[in-house]
Amino acid sequence: MTKLLSAARRAGVAVLAAMIGLAVVAIPTTATAAAVCAKTPVLAKQSQVRAAAPAYFEMTDVTGARFVFQLTDPAKIAHARKILSGEETHRVHAIGRIIKRPAPYNPGWSFHYDPATIDFFEVAIEVCDSTIPFTEDHLDEACGAFLPGCVWCPWTSRLVRELRS
Repeated sequence: MTKLLSAARRAGVAVLAAMIGLAVVAIPTTATAAAVCAKTPVLAKQSQVRAAAPAYFEMTDVTGARFVFQLTDPAKIAHARKILSGEETHRVHAIGRIIKRPAPYNPGWSFHYDPATIDFFEVAIEVCDSTIPFTEDHLDEACGAFLPGCVWCPWTSRLVRELRS
């Protein structure tokens, strides 16, 4: 049990480290992480809970542009709500991998965050910083030298509201 929990922790650290650009020797696949979760009752239960009803949040940046993203992880949904209520004041900026195609909930933009990769940060490396319009205008360059690994962390991002359906 202890070995499985250690492996799960390492998997989470490796994925986060990769998202923020730290060197990682090996990153387990989703299948590996799923196997670890399936063998650990506590983690298996948590992975089933993570398939919550989606919540949609609108953010802005220094340009005033608005961008909508989807969260499905209950812990991240709760974190976003704490940001909006003013309870969370440190990890308030959005980070995640972008997908270079439109999403129906994010009109006006040709890209969106992959909901499974979104998290929140206080400080991030410069290579993933870009405004919403700059990212749109340079989308053909994204995931290469611009926003390596498709990781986007707009430093001036600020949650504005939760969208209710």
